[in-house]
Amino acid sequence: MKRRPLSGTTPEISVSSLGLGTVKFGRNAQVKYPEPFDLPSDQDILNLLEVAQSEGINLLDTAPAYGTSEERIGKLLAPAERENWAIVTKAGEEFVDGGSIFDFSNEAITKSVERTLTRLNTDRIEAVLLHSSGEDVDILQNTGAVEALFELKAAGKIRAIGISTKTVEGGKLALEMGLDAVMTTYNPWHTEEEPVLDTAAEIGKSVFLKKALGSGWFGSGDTGDDPVFEAFDFIFKHPGATAVIAGTINPEHLRSNCEAMRRVEAQA
Repeated sequence: MKRRPLSGTTPEISVSSLGLGTVKFGRNAQVKYPEPFDLPSDQDILNLLEVAQSEGINLLDTAPAYGTSEERIGKLLAPAERENWAIVTKAGEEFVDGGSIFDFSNEAITKSVERTLTRLNTDRIEAVLLHSSGEDVDILQNTGAVEALFELKAAGKIRAIGISTKTVEGGKLALEMGLDAVMTTYNPWHTEEEPVLDTAAEIGKSVFLKKALGSGWFGSGDTGDDPVFEAFDFIFKHPGATAVIAGTINPEHLRSNCEAMRRVEAQA
């Protein structure tokens, strides 16, 4: 599977076109998937990680708001295996008692990252993104969160910094402020945030794509005969795309997603 550079990393880290989202490793309450699901066992997760690695995936996406996802990854990845993965996590959002709590103060972001390092049983994180509440511009300009990320990067605890956005204005501002990466929503059924990818392509920053498969809903209306391939093909026609994050706990779904990605890359 093709790998692309993660902006801002020295020495340079490259990430696979497809990343494995891990919200389903640790949280099955208040999620927006079509069907309910049980959390996987430790062995289920190990099997899934083995499949991902065999398919060429080296990118894992997690967050404190994903329940026990960070802890389970840290527990199950042996130190020797840790070197094979680029981990993207978040800061700023917690999921507590069935709801999200946001805190983007300098102190809260710093404590969140330090806790994540402990949970993941690691001395560095390849990328940390602010987990936006939707008030992207305010978070970036008025909370101290960006300053905390730059301080943590300077200390060597983070290799790249960014924000998972919900607005075009926030995504573009983050890149213009010098953050290394953004995570944004972009797929054939949601193109409103394309200007963020345009900006990233112009200035050489990384973009992670969330909800590329519409969280399993594939948008609405006619999605064609092969919606996964069509979504990946659409996304990677844009030069700003770095990697798609797609979550699953089904090994066959994961293999199918990887096969679709390889078909997209074969025709490039």
